[in-house]
Amino acid sequence: MTWAGETEPQGPTRPGLLRLHCSTGAELSETSTMDKTSDEPPTSAVLLDNCHFSQVVFNNVEKFYVPGGDVTCQYTLTQNMVPRGKDWVGIFRVGWKTTREYYTFMWAPLPSDTHSDTRSDATVQHQIQFKAYYLPKDDEYYQFCYVDQDGVVRGASVPFQFRAETEDDILVVTTQGEVEELELQNKNLREENEGLKASRASLQQQNIDLQEELKKTRELQKNVESLRSNTEKLELELNSLKKENKHLKEQDDCRGAELHQLKEQIQNVSSDKEHLASRLRAALEHMDQLQSQVLNYEKEVENLSRMNHDKTEQLESLKEENRRLRMTRTQEKPRDENDALLRRLPWAGEGSSFSGVPQAPVPALEGGGLLFGNPYCAAGANLGAGAADVASLRQCPMCNEVFPEDTETSQYEAHVQSHLLQCPHCSQTFDKSNKQVFDDHVLCHGLE
Repeated sequence: MTWAGETEPQGPTRPGLLRLHCSTGAELSETSTMDKTSDEPPTSAVLLDNCHFSQVVFNNVEKFYVPGGDVTCQYTLTQNMVPRGKDWVGIFRVGWKTTREYYTFMWAPLPSDTHSDTRSDATVQHQIQFKAYYLPKDDEYYQFCYVDQDGVVRGASVPFQFRAETEDDILVVTTQGEVEELELQNKNLREENEGLKASRASLQQQNIDLQEELKKTRELQKNVESLRSNTEKLELELNSLKKENKHLKEQDDCRGAELHQLKEQIQNVSSDKEHLASRLRAALEHMDQLQSQVLNYEKEVENLSRMNHDKTEQLESLKEENRRLRMTRTQEKPRDENDALLRRLPWAGEGSSFSGVPQAPVPALEGGGLLFGNPYCAAGANLGAGAADVASLRQCPMCNEVFPEDTETSQYEAHVQSHLLQCPHCSQTFDKSNKQVFDDHVLCHGLE
C-alpha cells in the first residue's frame, strides 16, 4: 500500500461528462456538474510539497469498493477552507504528482449558504456520488482528493481498492434457516434467471430483426437521400440548361442581325470593289502614259547629259588656255618692278631679313619671272606702262590681290605683313603657307 507522496506508475485519466449526486447532511440531491463553463476541471503543475491536505477531511472511506457499483464520497470542510464555484473532487491513482493526473472527477457542490459562519460549515458533511461507469476497473490503489479552482489540492483520503472482498477479508456466520432461505432465494433466482434468459433470447431476436429493419430503413433513407440529391442536381442542371437555351436563343437573334448586317456590308464591298476596279483600270492606263513620258524624259536627260559633258570639256579647255595666258603675262613683267615695290616697303630699309625669304622652299621661276608673281596684274593694264602705272596699281605678292590706286600705303603694307611670320629669335620672315617650315626654324633656335 502506498500513499499520496509515494512514487508508483501513473494510472489512466478519464476526464469526461459526469452526473453526480451531492448532499449536505443526510439529504441527497441530484445535480449536473457539467453545467459549468468548462468540461475540464482546473488543474496545475503544483507539486505535492505545496499542497495543504488538512483543509478538507474525507470521512467513512471504505477499504474496498465493489466493482460495478456507485461510490459515495463524504468529506468535511475545515474552518480554513473557503469553497468556490469550480472546486472539484477527483479520484487519483496512488503515486500521482500533479492534479493533471486525475482518473475521473466530480464538481464539488457549494454550501447552501456561502455567507454563513465557517464554523457551522465545518459540522456539515458533504457528499458526492461517482457513477460506476466512470470508475476504474483495475485493483490498483486510489484515493479521493479535493482540488480548488486554482488546481491546488486541499485534502486527500486514505487509499482504497475497487475489488470484491474475499473470504480472508469477511467472516460470514449463517444458520440452517438462513441456509434454507438462501437456497430458496437461489432457486427463485435461477427460475427468474431462466425466464430472463428466455426473455433475453427473445429480445435478442427482436433486436436482430429490428437491426435488420433498421439497416433496411437506413439503406432506404440513403437511397432516398441519394435520389433527392440526384433530383436536386437534375433540377439544377435543368435550370442551367434553360438558362443556356435562353442565352443561345438571344445569341441566335444577335447572330441573325449580324448576318443581315454582314450581307449589307458584302453588297457595299462588292460595289466598292467594282468602283475600285474601274479606278484601277484608269490608273493603269495613266501609269502607261506616265511610263511613256518617263522614257521620253530619260532620253531628254541623256541628251542633256551628253551636252553637259561636252560643255564641261570646253570649259576645261578654256580654263587651261586662260591659265597659260596668265602665266605668259606674268613672265613678261621685269624683275626690277618687283624690286622697286620691295624698296617702297618700310621694313625693307630697316635691315629686315625679308630678303631671306628664298631660304624657305620656294620654287624658282623660269624665264626671269618675278619672285612673288606680277604685282600689277590688272584687267586692261598696259604691259609697257612706265613708273606712273607702277605707282597707280598695287598687287599683293603673296595672294595676287590687286589694290586700287587710292589705297593707302599703310593698309597695303599691313595686308602684305598679314601673310608673313617673323622669327622671334633672328627676325627672319616666312610665308604663312609654310607654317611647318617656320615651326621647324623656331625649334632649331630652341635646340641651340
